[in-house]
This record gives sequence, structure tokens and C-alpha cells, in this order.
Amino acid sequence: MNGSFEEVIQSDEPVLLEFYTEWCVPCKKMAPQLKEVAEIFGDDLTIIKIDAEKNTALKKHLKVEDVPTLLLYQKGKLLWRQSGGVYANKLERIIREKVKF
Repeated sequence: MNGSFEEVIQSDEPVLLEFYTEWCVPCKKMAPQLKEVAEIFGDDLTIIKIDAEKNTALKKHLKVEDVPTLLLYQKGKLLWRQSGGVYANKLERIIREKVKF
């Protein structure tokens, strides 16, 4: 992540964070889903993968208990969060519902 967490989530552009671990099977299943969402939205969405084991302070600050956990921010505001995986088509719908493009 370039810049601090607070700077990153203040973006006018929506930011999707994924907390994951290397050993998490559902996290590995999320990788192609996130890739598909990245292709759909292109430069209109920033996706940042955060290793939960290497970023424990941020994980604690955001009260992330499980992996994968997805958090969607825009202009510093948390728009949506979910623990557990989600398919690309559902994630696309959620982003389109929650975000002001």
C-alpha cells in the first residue's frame, strides 16, 4: 500500500480491501474472483490485498476476525464489509449498488 491506510481509503475512487493469509483455502478461491472484478472495473476500482498475518495492527484496528474479509471504502467511508468469500458477479452487483461512480 502506498501511503497510509487513512490516505488510501480517502480516495474518490472506491477501494476494495481483502484481508487474506497464504494458507487460507477460501482466500485462494477469492483470487480469481478479485481478478475478474478488477477486469470489470479497471481503473475505476482499486483492489488491495492485505496479508492479515503481516498487518496485525491494521487487522485489529478494523476488527477483522476471519479471512477472507472484504471491505469497500470510498472517500473514507466504509460502504460494505463481509467475512468469507463472494463470487465476482455478486461482488460486482454490490460495488455498483454501494459506490457513486
